[in-house]
Amino acid sequence: MTWAPLLLADPSPCLRMLVLRHLLCRADDDPEVRELAMLRESDPLVAELTAAQELDGSWKGGDPDGLGRGGDTLATARALVRLGYLGFGPEHPVVCRGAVYLFSRQRADGSWALPDGREASEEGRGYSMMPLQAAMPLRGLAACGYATDPRAERAYEWLLAQRLSDGAWPTGIASGVYGYVGGYRRLAHSRWGCRSNTTGALICLALHPQRRTSAEALRALDLLLGRETREKHTLGFEVARMIGAEPSRGFITYFARFDLGLILDLCWRVGATREDERVAGMVEFVLELQGSYGLWEYVPRPQVSRWVTFDLLRSLSQLDKAGDWLSLEPRTPFRAYPHRVRRY
Repeated sequence: MTWAPLLLADPSPCLRMLVLRHLLCRADDDPEVRELAMLRESDPLVAELTAAQELDGSWKGGDPDGLGRGGDTLATARALVRLGYLGFGPEHPVVCRGAVYLFSRQRADGSWALPDGREASEEGRGYSMMPLQAAMPLRGLAACGYATDPRAERAYEWLLAQRLSDGAWPTGIASGVYGYVGGYRRLAHSRWGCRSNTTGALICLALHPQRRTSAEALRALDLLLGRETREKHTLGFEVARMIGAEPSRGFITYFARFDLGLILDLCWRVGATREDERVAGMVEFVLELQGSYGLWEYVPRPQVSRWVTFDLLRSLSQLDKAGDWLSLEPRTPFRAYPHRVRRY
């Protein structure tokens, strides 16, 4: 267990507490856990977010805290995703104020408005609906423990209503038709399914205590596993982005990078097991990248390597070797932009 002293030597009390709780299985009343629970308020990851919160509970888009553009709703949602990942819940006043703001922006049908701002409008021009408009705020709320709140449940119902008959979520609807699906967002076994929107919706389902093992979540994960690519340079990108080391950019393009770390996290939350050859292949690939001291190096931002290591170790420790997981999709070679044979 060479990774343990290296992770526990990290200056972040939030990371040390997560390691003790999730990897070393320490209880809440453990003296070291209680000490870190008090120290984590001073962690720069938390202190900077606390200082940047507005009086109405929101965070402003485009600030220096890595929350990205696209308006206050998206910035607030991303702030809550970070706080939820660090272990903060509804009992924390900063989280509570952020949740109150997000719920105040919710529409009567359970969704939120499409993001404003130049970046979002350039990507979403002409669209009347995109599943991500609800998935992103809902993810922030669910990450902090609000998944079963009646208002959040309305958002889940709206999100499920946008689901395609094949189990994926589309890019959106523009002028009454499904939007174009770029090659990098294609799903191997869905005509109109968008990998970015499907990923956003599945993350929300995976954070719900009951819906995470629903048929809708299982089907969405099965479709995402159809993209059997092994990309070393993106492993851990989502963790790096959640803690602010990587910028939060894009709306439709938010999940453009295919991060196997995120997919493994979804696998254990939804219930996929290593009996699935695709999951077993991912695990084998990830383990091959583990360094001699038990760490995974995140090359673009080496300072995030310990965070990425924690996240991967948690996923690997939670991922069952056998269970009730059943895949219905055939293994199909995936190409984002397949070569088309000319007719003449």
